[in-house]
Amino acid sequence: MGEAELIQASGLLIIRSIFHFYGDASSPSLAEMISRQIEDHWNEPQASIRLKTGIYRVRFDVRGEHHGDLNPEAVWYNDNPVNNYFRVEEYADGNISFVDGLGSNTGYFKLENLIQTSTTAAHEYGHTLGLDHPTDTDMRGKGRPGIMYPRGTYADPDLQYDPLAVAGAYGGFLNPVHRHVTVEDINNLRLDRLNFDVSRRAIVGDFSSIYHERHLKPA
Repeated sequence: MGEAELIQASGLLIIRSIFHFYGDASSPSLAEMISRQIEDHWNEPQASIRLKTGIYRVRFDVRGEHHGDLNPEAVWYNDNPVNNYFRVEEYADGNISFVDGLGSNTGYFKLENLIQTSTTAAHEYGHTLGLDHPTDTDMRGKGRPGIMYPRGTYADPDLQYDPLAVAGAYGGFLNPVHRHVTVEDINNLRLDRLNFDVSRRAIVGDFSSIYHERHLKPA
């Protein structure tokens, strides 16, 4: 989730988001690292969009903050569209990171996912902005996949976990480290449909406002 602002004088459309990280595996250094990765990935295509008032360059301004003891009420009653809240733990049910629905502002990160690849948080950020996984997940012969392709996507051998593996067998799926944000990903946000107020601001996504307790490993 984020807040978009049109700056007509400089021809910019800036989407601002702050990620508030909490949980036993969260830390100030992790918050800084993950927010920088998200920002770098989403600014990579240097995309522009056409609105009624002109053509604007799209820029993402993403910040991260660590909270050692986050009060659940801060999540439940937040009404600032800039804020996103993610718990970070070594263990997660289902062994995977997730968001609480498309266009949400809360979720749960498994630490190992974040460490293994810089695209995990950027992928989940796309979900918070309203993007779903593509319906066609066979990218063989189509080059490097966009950021929203899920684990389990078919890809060219050099983009697999194991380049020598048979497609669909163990190691024969897309290694998410190869995902990247494309101009198509930016276009799929449909920023041209945003309703800007008199201050030229608009909300991207929506409030899910779910505070997550720590998942417990089965005995």
